[in-house]
Amino acid sequence: MKLLRYGPKGQEKPGVLDEDGIVRDLSGMIDDITGDTFTGGDLERLDAMDFEDLPEVEGNPRIGPCIGNVGKFICIGLNYSDHAAEAGQTPPAEPIVFMKATTAITGPDDDVEIPRTSQKTDWEVELGFVIGKRAKYVGVAEALDYVAGYCTVNDVSERSFQSERSGQWTKGKSHDTFGPIGPWLVTADEVPDPQVLDLWLDVDGERKQTGNTSTMIFDVATIISHLSQFMTLEPGDVVSTGTPPGVGMGHKPEPVYLKAGQTVTLGVDGLGTQTQKMVQA
Repeated sequence: MKLLRYGPKGQEKPGVLDEDGIVRDLSGMIDDITGDTFTGGDLERLDAMDFEDLPEVEGNPRIGPCIGNVGKFICIGLNYSDHAAEAGQTPPAEPIVFMKATTAITGPDDDVEIPRTSQKTDWEVELGFVIGKRAKYVGVAEALDYVAGYCTVNDVSERSFQSERSGQWTKGKSHDTFGPIGPWLVTADEVPDPQVLDLWLDVDGERKQTGNTSTMIFDVATIISHLSQFMTLEPGDVVSTGTPPGVGMGHKPEPVYLKAGQTVTLGVDGLGTQTQKMVQA
């Protein structure tokens, strides 16, 4: 299934994309798409339905984040060896983990704000996944059983806040709108191997990033197992798995960063695309 949420910010309704690409309304079946959707039997009930019997969503509504009520937004840094090289960093021996504020979460096509004092706002296309059941001390072999679904994420970053200000990376990752998620949450049964997915990102129509999840240093199963040794992962938690090369920070001969008025388009194979206009906060 391709689950989604549509409608005004804070008033999103649950929906599903049928086989013909038509958005169908799920609000008569479930209240929202959250972690509870994956633990109370809703997913199995929806999977057994004929979506053509559901009301068609009329018009062209805003698409919101594909998961609501997110408890944790966890990110993995420097998880592609060629991205680590462009950043001048040694590939890590184990996953680099940082948190992104949940207030950064926004819809896949919403405007992205450039912070008031920003000079180095950057882009990062990433494969994201959503936890489907409580995970603690999980082994690698069974780790993928804990994934509810996969989605496209833009881990928008302010590099001077991230690296030139005191503290951890969270400062450069958490501005409002710095976490576009969606458009769809593609259930795990439709993504049999998350390590063979192409990723790409354009700025004003110019290709900046091209990659494939096969070159991740730590795969999805390893990430889940690793995280679950340090914290309990709850249903609805979002994990973003790192970005391939081509970010603005690594542009040669000089870094290139986003400016108000520019448009970023990105996608992950089978998980849908995002389009964001940069605006000044």
